[in-house]
Amino acid sequence: MGLLEIDGLSIAFEGLRALEGVSFTVREGEILGLIGPNGAGKSTLLNCVSGVHRPTGGAVRYQGLDVLKKAIHELPGLGIRRTFQNLELFKEASVRENVVMGTAFRHRGSVVAELVGVAAKSERRAEERADKMLQVLALTEHARTAVAALPYGLQKSVELARALASEPKLLLLDEPAAGMNPEESRRVGELILRLKGLGITIVLVEHDMRLVMSVCDRIVVLDHGEKIAEGDPQSIRANPAVVAAYLGEDVDA
Repeated sequence: MGLLEIDGLSIAFEGLRALEGVSFTVREGEILGLIGPNGAGKSTLLNCVSGVHRPTGGAVRYQGLDVLKKAIHELPGLGIRRTFQNLELFKEASVRENVVMGTAFRHRGSVVAELVGVAAKSERRAEERADKMLQVLALTEHARTAVAALPYGLQKSVELARALASEPKLLLLDEPAAGMNPEESRRVGELILRLKGLGITIVLVEHDMRLVMSVCDRIVVLDHGEKIAEGDPQSIRANPAVVAAYLGEDVDA
């Protein structure tokens, strides 16, 4: 049994199929890449795991628990955190304030109750955890800067720092290198490998194939909502079905 089990996952929106019978297992401590063309269903799958969408069929099990029976606010308390393609940050708040807020998601209950609980019972520990994450992601010098004043690449780092502040066991990363130049993307890869070294299991959705191939232990490929391939980076790189699905995109980077 893996840390995360996706079993026959299906979902449709207004009659349009987004996922159809997708199954795979994420092993504890690994980095699993989830790739495919635009519209393949990658982010939709992450949305199902993280409680944003409710699938029409199949099962999602985390440490043997039926995730689909849990409310979305309960998942961080179980150790599941998610980043998004579109940044979900408080833009007028400082970098440090955003990361401190991330520690609230370690506690169950409403968001308001979580924030009050952090302020009343564990403010010092929350701030210490936030400061540690700022160091890990090289954001300390920007701690007092409003997020809105930062370039996009640094804003992505702030979102990741906030997710890590909740001490996740399973981290779902949705295009963490989007909008970054090659050097920034390389640093993201180094960070992801460091997170694996800390024992965090990662599911990575990413279009930067150089990044995917350099950090992932295994890769699952989706196309039109269906799984078309699964294996190690070398086998995926050489898989004719994967090359065809990308219609000439460079999966051999």
